[in-house]
Amino acid sequence: MVDVALMLWIRLMFFDELSPLFQEFLQKPLAFMGGFTSGVFRLNLADDPVKSWLEKETGKPVSDTAASNFDSSKNGGPQSISID
Repeated sequence: MVDVALMLWIRLMFFDELSPLFQEFLQKPLAFMGGFTSGVFRLNLADDPVKSWLEKETGKPVSDTAASNFDSSKNGGPQSISID
């Protein structure tokens, strides 16, 4: 009986943690999968194949500064901030 209660608690805990991901996926599946895929493959939005596709799909030019904000390879990981 304890094992069943433990398994139920674990399932509910993970469901609560993952429910925002499922909500985003259900609301905007194409955008979610695009972001997920670009994160998995570490695609840079400033690179030409991705940049030209984004410009074609959105109809707006993608600036190099906005696209470089998403480039995780340039910032080198976590950065410290100071709060006054």
